[in-house]
Amino acid sequence: MTPAPGAGGEAPSAKRKKRRRRRPAGPQTPQNSQSASPSEGASAVKKSAPRKRPVYAKRVDEVSAGGLVIDSTGTKGLLIGRRDLKDQSRERLLWSLPKGHIEAGETPEQAAIREVCEETGIESEISRALGVIDFWFMAGGKRIHKTVHHYLFKEVGGVLAPQITEVDDVGWFPLEEIIGMLAYPDEKKLIAKSGDLVV
Repeated sequence: MTPAPGAGGEAPSAKRKKRRRRRPAGPQTPQNSQSASPSEGASAVKKSAPRKRPVYAKRVDEVSAGGLVIDSTGTKGLLIGRRDLKDQSRERLLWSLPKGHIEAGETPEQAAIREVCEETGIESEISRALGVIDFWFMAGGKRIHKTVHHYLFKEVGGVLAPQITEVDDVGWFPLEEIIGMLAYPDEKKLIAKSGDLVV
């Protein structure tokens, strides 16, 4: 007997056949990738490579000494000039205070007098300390932390001459022009707060 329409069933001959789900062709991925062994070839899941630690630039600490030399008349200050590497014309000079590294066994005062003489040819004596400045810069892939001890000197002798390979020019400038001549802000501030430059 055929059920009435809407009775909740169909005739046996009208039942739909259940479709079988096709599996993709080719090698099968193991259900548990953790248990896959290297011998399983292409079916093995590669482990992710360990994360590399970030590489930081090596820190290097440097200590130097130098300062401002006042000439025998008490009216001029001594500066060194180096060519600005960013200037394509290679004509612009960056003026700064003479200074250099403290060698083993030297005091900052001894190093300052020696470096001033080496870079400028001028012999000098220290009158007083001006202060210490420090700054950071990158060079040769390293982070350099530089500390510089500054002094006020008076000229006692020597002949003005730039140090070959280290300095491009040297010169005496009126004391009222020194701050405007200096290329680096830290040195400008140091001289500006030093008061009367009397030796």
